[in-house]
Amino acid sequence: MATQIEVAAHIDLSDRQVRTLITDGVLPASKGAGGLDIDACRLAYIRYLRGMSSGQVKPEVAPDMDGVDPMAEMKLTQERLRLTSAQAEGQELKNEVTKRKSVPADFATFVLSRLAAEIGSILDTLPLTLKRRHPDLEVRHIESVQRELAKARNRSATLDDRLPGLLNEYLDAAD
Repeated sequence: MATQIEVAAHIDLSDRQVRTLITDGVLPASKGAGGLDIDACRLAYIRYLRGMSSGQVKPEVAPDMDGVDPMAEMKLTQERLRLTSAQAEGQELKNEVTKRKSVPADFATFVLSRLAAEIGSILDTLPLTLKRRHPDLEVRHIESVQRELAKARNRSATLDDRLPGLLNEYLDAAD
């Protein structure tokens, strides 16, 4: 058998809260002085908390809650709804990636940057390849090709920096 103070310490409440829970019928009443069954109180309190979390039991509004916002429960419900919506949206995006119907923007940037680098390597060797296959080409023709290829290489080298702007342009055109 235990006192209200011992029960309060055991279930991490104040003795005043224990008294209120006994008065409200949540915890079993005392059987004489210092006669609370600590195990029964713990079990009753756990059941009470489970009932509150499942919505079967409504918490009592404590009389000392003068400074608490009366709309707090409604605000909490709205935040839970917002969180649930965000989680559902996130799961839908993950499902789209899993179905291979969309890819993350970071992946697209990585792939396109890698592709631009590969194309740049091919463009670097093109003037030499042309000169070997067509020895009759004049130097001015090869230099002209090199200038145009340099422009293309420079443009493709900045692709990863330009992708966000291109994405915005695409999305604006799609709307």
